[in-house]
Amino acid sequence: MNTMLRKSVLGIAGLAFTGGLFAGPVAAHADVTPVKTVPVAAVQADKPDMGKLLPHGAPSNQSMIELNDEQIANVKAIIAATKKAGMDERAAVVSIATALQESKLENLGHLGDRNDHDSQGLFQQRPSSGWGTVEQITDPEYSTLAFLKGLKQVDGWQDMPLTEAAQTVQVSAYPDHYAQWEQQAADLVAQHWTS
Repeated sequence: MNTMLRKSVLGIAGLAFTGGLFAGPVAAHADVTPVKTVPVAAVQADKPDMGKLLPHGAPSNQSMIELNDEQIANVKAIIAATKKAGMDERAAVVSIATALQESKLENLGHLGDRNDHDSQGLFQQRPSSGWGTVEQITDPEYSTLAFLKGLKQVDGWQDMPLTEAAQTVQVSAYPDHYAQWEQQAADLVAQHWTS
């Protein structure tokens, strides 16, 4: 039995070798035109899945603002912090929509009489509520990581409507206002996730 198995394996190997000899010279004379290939991952990275960014679709009555260079830099900082936290594009959408509502993506310092208590930074986090020091919460990376830490603690945030997930972390007086920024946040993540 052992000898029979060995002969079968050697026979298959011989066929493969012979096939390689015949295929080699024939293929050498064939007209071979180089084909440009694009790795699948590169294609997917260029075109994020909008279904993943907007799993519930965008709510009606969406708002949009034009962003300046500082605001775009803050978008990129939020995306970088999201990646650093090991979270996906949907977490970045929730974070950016939250920051759009809270600060219009401006890293706000103390606004004097216009301040909502001691709220500052991209997410209007409050030192008095334990979000960190003023220096920390006005650092885009730190404030995003703090927001994401809160988001991770929300059971099932991935399946919630964005406004519900954001509100659970932020505890805003205007809980439904986050929803109006979902489309712009998704568009920004789609545009900057790989940049």
